[in-house]
Amino acid sequence: MTTPEAEQGGDGAGADSAAPPGNGAPRPEERLERAVRAAEQALIEYEIALETFRVEVENFSRLHEQRLGPVYARLEELEAQILEARAARTQDPDDLRRADEARARLMPIPGVEELMHGWMDGHGLFPEAAAMLTDQAVRPPQRVRPGEEARKLYRELARKAHPDLAQEERERARREEFITRVNAAYARGDAAELRELAAEWEAGPVPERRPSHGEELYARLEWLAERKELLTVLARELEDSAIGAMLRLAPDDPDRLLDEIGEQLTQQVREREDELASVLGQA
Repeated sequence: MTTPEAEQGGDGAGADSAAPPGNGAPRPEERLERAVRAAEQALIEYEIALETFRVEVENFSRLHEQRLGPVYARLEELEAQILEARAARTQDPDDLRRADEARARLMPIPGVEELMHGWMDGHGLFPEAAAMLTDQAVRPPQRVRPGEEARKLYRELARKAHPDLAQEERERARREEFITRVNAAYARGDAAELRELAAEWEAGPVPERRPSHGEELYARLEWLAERKELLTVLARELEDSAIGAMLRLAPDDPDRLLDEIGEQLTQQVREREDELASVLGQA
């Protein structure tokens, strides 16, 4: 990636244009400007990495629920049936209590759907309601990690249109609205929409950058440092989450990790079914 300072250093033209008319001495703010540009680029790359990881965590979570939720439910149902069969055979008070508790955990909460007016029932939020609250599509993504073309387009757009490159509030607002659409298209893995957004950005207005004074540059560096601290906290929260920890087990192929978990759960279902058959046989 070519940085502004690299372009300036290529043939010396940048240094000449930066010098005041009449002498070759660099402006006092030139070094500070280079520091600001370097900090901006570093922050943008960090945000790209963070957003990429956030999308994978979110997609993994949704696909985990979609694909493996029914298997988890089957395991819980088998566990309740095993406890009920054992309690029916022994009539032990502790066995009866455990069986009742296991069955109660599987029962939906009565009256929730009427109370929440169609937003959720005893099993949780309806998909349509969850999509409305999170700005996600009702249908979950097809994969944890978007395709290579979508990832390439996303990175290019984020580097060009990132709000942190704006120097004025109006331009920042324009970039924030645009990058929100970019993030949404990337989360869906929609390469076609990302191509359309790239064309839209290229056709859009080019922001004019005003000369920076020393005080403004120092303030800019402080803001960038504060932003980096905030993003570091968000990154740590993602990495420390249950899904984040699972993704670290398979950084190269998170979709395969879902398949492996599914295989393990299927084996557990078979074992529980055998155990239930054994308990029923003893009865």
